[in-house]
Amino acid sequence: MEHQTTLSSETFKPQFYRLSNESDKADFNVLKNLPYVEIYDEIEGQLTELIKSLNPSERIVASEYPDRILKHLNGQPISEYGVWVYYPWSKKLVHLLDEHEFIEVRTNRNRNKITREEQEKLKTKKIGIIGLSVGQSIALTIAMERTCGELRLADFDTAELSNLNRLRTGVHNLGLKKTIIAAREILEIDPFITVKIFNEGLNDENIADFLTADGKLDLLVEVCDGLDIKVKSRLKSREFEIPVLMDTNDRGMLDIERFDLEPDRPLLHGLLGRINPEKISSLSNTEKMELIFRIVGSETISQRLKDSVPELGKTLNSLPQLASSVVLGGAISTDAARRILLDQFQASGRFYVDTEELIKEDQVFI
Repeated sequence: MEHQTTLSSETFKPQFYRLSNESDKADFNVLKNLPYVEIYDEIEGQLTELIKSLNPSERIVASEYPDRILKHLNGQPISEYGVWVYYPWSKKLVHLLDEHEFIEVRTNRNRNKITREEQEKLKTKKIGIIGLSVGQSIALTIAMERTCGELRLADFDTAELSNLNRLRTGVHNLGLKKTIIAAREILEIDPFITVKIFNEGLNDENIADFLTADGKLDLLVEVCDGLDIKVKSRLKSREFEIPVLMDTNDRGMLDIERFDLEPDRPLLHGLLGRINPEKISSLSNTEKMELIFRIVGSETISQRLKDSVPELGKTLNSLPQLASSVVLGGAISTDAARRILLDQFQASGRFYVDTEELIKEDQVFI
């Protein structure tokens, strides 16, 4: 049991207490009496939702739920039903339905945009995300929709104040690893999703593990800044036949490379030509920027982003990013990921969800 004084800044996994287990029960009884622990017990409301979810054709009146809950408990004390989950970083102890029932209720409003059968299939899928600025929005949206059962997160960076124009977190998390921030929030949404983190980002030594250890990824989402990792992650994904998705948070541009269906497909649609990834790190910043604009298309980026490039190092520290674009990227990336994983979308290519083009004064429909 992790106590307040021993909490690591890299702690991100909650602790589970199932009170039918005597050891768990003993630890739980100690934990709940610690003065700094906050207890949240809304299990009755969750059981009410569960009964409603399992009986959609019935019109159950409020007065019927207490008896239905008692019948469902089948003699087990309600305080011991399900699982208690403790989040050490926030000192919150939460009473929840256990995994199967929790997922049933939490995904109930997905149906039938996602059927039960599709939800079961998604539960078996593994998604890796490289880069957790844009990637954080994608990770959280994937978690909320429960588009997979396992997320692997890679980033070497920590949260800084200037990140908070697009990174969903509070000022109390400044200085924390972006992987830890994302993992904690995901597991506060759903403690039953498996989250694995790579705090040092990806490199030649760990990239194969990220893609394949304990089961190969079903999808890689690459949204990092490092040009060498962009290339190396695709080379490895092509080797292991893993599809790759990339959002650029400019004009809603989404790239899909189906290396699972096209194992000989050229990287990044062939836009980089025959590049040696080992030489990328020795390139100057100007040379790297030229390659990046070959990837995103200097003629197709938004005008404001194009106008920002000459200002780098003069009036701007880095290329601009907006929360609205990042959140949009989370939505369209999750939608594409779900359809890829359910074998409902097989194409490779570049796609745009450009809100300035789609929402115009001369295109009002009503």
